[in-house]
Amino acid sequence: MPRRTAAERHTDSAPPNGLPAMPEGAALIDALLALHHPLRRRIYEILGNDGPATVGQLAARLDIAVGSVSHHLKPMHKVGFIEPAPELARDTRESWWRAHRRRLSWSTDDYEGGSFARQVADAAERANLEYLNAATVQWMRTRDELPIEWREGLATDNFDLATVAQMADLKSRLRDLIDQWSQEVRADAEQHPDEERRPVRFIARVFPSEPGAV
Repeated sequence: MPRRTAAERHTDSAPPNGLPAMPEGAALIDALLALHHPLRRRIYEILGNDGPATVGQLAARLDIAVGSVSHHLKPMHKVGFIEPAPELARDTRESWWRAHRRRLSWSTDDYEGGSFARQVADAAERANLEYLNAATVQWMRTRDELPIEWREGLATDNFDLATVAQMADLKSRLRDLIDQWSQEVRADAEQHPDEERRPVRFIARVFPSEPGAV
């Protein structure tokens, strides 16, 4: 029996046609289950920042078995975070993947307390915080290895009395600013591909907090 091509090997995990840019409802819960796993999150970020890669390349980068990478790729493929790139394969043995940019936004208040969906939403929020905290600690540990012009990050916080409407306005302004900045960065990368670039992570949280809460 002839070996299936790279394009044919992943039809069992292919997502449905017409996935929305922002998943909602049950699709959102499926997306949270698929992405908020530390290893899957790393795979998604590598593909998104470094471009397409083979299963073998990902395994070497993450220092794990090829079979483990394949296991984690399937759930991300099913919900549309990654997709095969069969046109890059030199033969039927190679399995190339690329990231498919999708946004996730959720509120635990959208789900009834004690429900499975609420448990997933809560767990995803905790996993996201732990992942970002780990990324911050990793940067602090290794920043002296960077060229001096890349070492200065941003550390700031603010503490003011605000209304619900004002807090919502702040969140909206931050989202709009980051969306605009990201679009400008991607456009500039296409226009000036030879400029030195590094992955830059922005983390922001807006929430009510009592004085002296920590």
